[in-house]
Amino acid sequence: MILVVDMNSTENPFGFHEFVLPIVSIAEELEKCTVKHYLEVNETSLNGYDNIILSGSALKDTVTFDQTKRFMWLKDCGKPVLGICAGMQTIGLVFGGRVEKCREIGMIDIATFKENILFSSTLKVYALHNYALLPSAEFNVLAESANCVYAIKHKQKEVYGVLFHPEVRNIEIVKKFIRAFQVDRRI
Repeated sequence: MILVVDMNSTENPFGFHEFVLPIVSIAEELEKCTVKHYLEVNETSLNGYDNIILSGSALKDTVTFDQTKRFMWLKDCGKPVLGICAGMQTIGLVFGGRVEKCREIGMIDIATFKENILFSSTLKVYALHNYALLPSAEFNVLAESANCVYAIKHKQKEVYGVLFHPEVRNIEIVKKFIRAFQVDRRI
């Protein structure tokens, strides 16, 4: 079972339709999933989920940047996590990274620097962000654009982040993440 975490502020109800539902649509092709708003998620609410996906949010919706304490469960979470845009930025902040201004909207070319389960080589991705992440030393940089880091992976944990929106373009990346950690429930 997959948990999709809605990273949108409660003041932005449109973000749910734009950033969360497309992820659910992709994920449900492979496995059952549930959506919870980030305010509902803590260590105990993760029981019963195999994978966790943190959604993106609107350009000006950076509410999670100031609420990293709500995401401290990421440090002890033994489950695979994929953070998309605001999800990646929040993961990075929890682990000691920082964000800086870097506005990119539209199609961007990114280059892969480190082998990973999500993608390889050069990709054209859809970007929609005002901030880039400068990850801490706990992360490997997997890919970059000409301007900023576009994908990360924690060095010891199965925690990934992508700054782009694979739910818009490159949906196979979401599917690869889910397939890589699918639990075989056959007896």
